[in-house]
Amino acid sequence: MKILLLIEKINLLVGRTVSFVVWFGAGVLVWEVVSRYGFGSPTVWAHGYTQRIFASYFILIGAYTLLRGGHVRVDILMIGRGPRTLGVFDSLNYVFLLIWTSALTYSGWEFYQEALLWQEKDDSALAHPLWPVKLILVIATGLIMLQAIAGLIRSLITVAVPSTYQNTSEVGAGSVSS
Repeated sequence: MKILLLIEKINLLVGRTVSFVVWFGAGVLVWEVVSRYGFGSPTVWAHGYTQRIFASYFILIGAYTLLRGGHVRVDILMIGRGPRTLGVFDSLNYVFLLIWTSALTYSGWEFYQEALLWQEKDDSALAHPLWPVKLILVIATGLIMLQAIAGLIRSLITVAVPSTYQNTSEVGAGSVSS
């Protein structure tokens, strides 16, 4: 169980840290608006950077959102069910999530390697390298995968011992304290 707590603490730390990236992205957008409309001098870099900032934010916050039970759930199937049945449903969800994150992490790794090998750049005026964004995709999907593994193990424990069930979609918190 210590490894599960470690995974959850890492995702909690990453999620809380990355949540501040939104403010940095908003600052870049404000800078662009003031530069464009206040001084009549738009930037050539703000659009590309805001895309990278918000793309990184949205993918990196995924494991934290999973930990906190913030992803969309189909509760119509789960209403009125006992803890063991809920554990089975959660286990199935985590298995499908693991399939998805495995495929995305594998593909993301290939995209990252190709971007490095071919020195792939975006089509903006500054021609930024694309490998950092693709590396963030690999890291983020890896974190989601780890959180899914932790969730799957907890769900399987709930199937075996129903009294351990913790409904994170209702309480908004995983097993790690705020």
